[in-house]
Amino acid sequence: MKYQIIGKNIQVTDAISSAIEKKLSKMDKFFLINDEVECRAVVSVHGETQRVEVTIFLPQMPLRAEVEDADLYAAIDLAIDKLVGQMRKVKTRMDRSRGRESFVNAVQFQDLEDEKDDKEPDVVVRAKSYYLQSMKIDEAILRMEALGHDFFMYLDEDDDRISVVYIRRDGGYGVIQAENPIA
Repeated sequence: MKYQIIGKNIQVTDAISSAIEKKLSKMDKFFLINDEVECRAVVSVHGETQRVEVTIFLPQMPLRAEVEDADLYAAIDLAIDKLVGQMRKVKTRMDRSRGRESFVNAVQFQDLEDEKDDKEPDVVVRAKSYYLQSMKIDEAILRMEALGHDFFMYLDEDDDRISVVYIRRDGGYGVIQAENPIA
C-alpha cells in the first residue's frame, strides 16, 4: 500500500507516522493489488480528543473509517478495527448475493472471516422516487431544513448535475454532485 499521512492541528512525527504505517501494513494481506492501493490517514486534534480518519482507495469502492479517542494510538487501532469490520461486512454481503467480481479482484477474502451475525440479511424496506426540480443550492438547503431532513437531492440549476446537499457533523453544509451531467 502507498501511504499518505496528513496532520491537522498536529505535527505528524516520525513515531506517529511509523505507528500508523505499521498498523495499516497488517491490512496489506487483504489486498491483491498492494502496490496500487493508496491509503490516506488524516490525524487531527480537537480539544482533548484525537481524530483519525483512514481512507483506503480501492479501484471499485473506497473503505473509510473515522474514530475519535482521547489517545491517538487507541484511535488508530479502533480505525483499523472498523476497516476490517467493514471488509467482513462486504464479504458477507457478497457471499449472500454472489458479489461483484471487480471488488473480489481487489480484495483477498480468504484471510478474512465472515461477519458473525444471526440477523436476517439487510432488506430494502422502502423505495422512493420523485422528480428532481432544478434549483440553486440556497433553495435546496431551505427545502431540506423545512422538511427536517439531514440531506436533500436536487438538480443543480447552474450545471444540470444531480446533487445532494447535506448537514455536516462538524457544522455547515456539504454538497455531493454527480460527475456526469444529465443529458
